Amino acid sequence: MASTTTRVLRLLSLLQDRSYTGRELAERLGVTERTLRQDIQRLRELGYPVHAERGAIGGYRLGQGAKMPPLLLDDDEAVAVALAVGLAEDGSTGIADIDTSLTRALAKLQQILPKRLQRKVTTLRSATAVGPATIGSREPDAPVPAATLTVVAGAIRDGATLLATHADTETEVEPYRLISWRRRWFLVAYDLGAHAWRALPVADLTHVRSASRRFAARSLPDDDLVAFVLREVAQTGWKVHARVTVLAPAETVIARINPAVGVVEAVDSHTSILVTGADAMETLAIYLSMLMMDFRVDGPPELVAHIRTLARRYTEALDR
Repeated sequence: MASTTTRVLRLLSLLQDRSYTGRELAERLGVTERTLRQDIQRLRELGYPVHAERGAIGGYRLGQGAKMPPLLLDDDEAVAVALAVGLAEDGSTGIADIDTSLTRALAKLQQILPKRLQRKVTTLRSATAVGPATIGSREPDAPVPAATLTVVAGAIRDGATLLATHADTETEVEPYRLISWRRRWFLVAYDLGAHAWRALPVADLTHVRSASRRFAARSLPDDDLVAFVLREVAQTGWKVHARVTVLAPAETVIARINPAVGVVEAVDSHTSILVTGADAMETLAIYLSMLMMDFRVDGPPELVAHIRTLARRYTEALDR
């Protein structure tokens, strides 16, 4: 039988997961139901509100108390919390007084994490930069398995090439940086097959694995790799792309839009070109309406037709 302290900690870990009947807990812990009741009482004396419910579907569950008791996390949960807190800290939440709390929470986690988990968190954080927050319509999420991020971050740390399948083609790349932006992940990498720098959506990569070949770091395509990703996404990374002539100087448009929205090119002192995109035609139309400037859509034809439909609806809504 495990020591009382070890057993009680195991009991607490189980109760933080879900509700259990007394028999289930006793069997999981390898003790009698009498010993289980004694351990439940020990938890209550330590401030953990363990509730007992009678009946066929009754059992023990951990409730909410008046104070915050210690929290037990397994390895994957601890890494997930540390990484999420770190990304929130790096990304600037915009909430007053929360950044200091995030820093303290992260310091506490790092202090107690086993070294093997510290290395995992450090590798992921050091390989990742966070893109700017944006206001308005959000594109659909593109979740990435944690195991994939771990492999990519490890290759970045080791300076090893990555093999992955992208668009049904296996490619080998030199990985340089992970960028987290709007709940999406992008990999800044040099594509050895295309001989070009790319911002690859990590969600589109499959069969990702580290190759044994090491590489010497190249000159980066931009000192600011977040800006590089935003430009690449604006020009090639969306399902729908548009080229828009804006009847305003480039500096005026740049001052108006978030850098994540698109790339602005000057035409003359009164006109500029905006290259932008989104994953849906409707989202792109919303972006353009938020410019609050006169513009002309040069393409694609589908977007022109969609905006004409919106214009008709808006006009008919006012002709009453």
